[in-house]
Amino acid sequence: MCPKSGEQGIPIQLTTLKSLLSPTALEQLNANASYAFCRDPLCPVVYFSEEGQSFGVDDLKVPVFQKESGEDVPVCYCFGWTRRRIWQELQGSKTPQAILEGIADHIKARGCGCQVNNPQGFCCLENVRQVILEMQQRKAEEQNPIID
Repeated sequence: MCPKSGEQGIPIQLTTLKSLLSPTALEQLNANASYAFCRDPLCPVVYFSEEGQSFGVDDLKVPVFQKESGEDVPVCYCFGWTRRRIWQELQGSKTPQAILEGIADHIKARGCGCQVNNPQGFCCLENVRQVILEMQQRKAEEQNPIID
């Protein structure tokens, strides 16, 4: 359980931490501890151990999708998909399915490195689906505003 939010963490491999922690934070890493990822967007903790050690958003080399809502924060860390890029592609000629299939094709070709690029330590495809759904809902609301 995250010491700050109380949320159940997702077990994370040491390789992910070694790849994404800043040099200063990496000096504090206990390589013999087990760590978990906190996905709570309101919690500043990203990784924590059973021993009570934690690393926050400022301890990482990259912004964390689950913690930051900025347009240029990566959604797909391996292939450069940000919220802005997804929105632009959806406004252009790409369909949601084309975006997802394009990423899936790269994954099938073994071109991804989620374990070392993505702070959550595993595939981001679900995050991309979530962002696409949110954008589709946003677009539908813009086209059909509720009038009181």
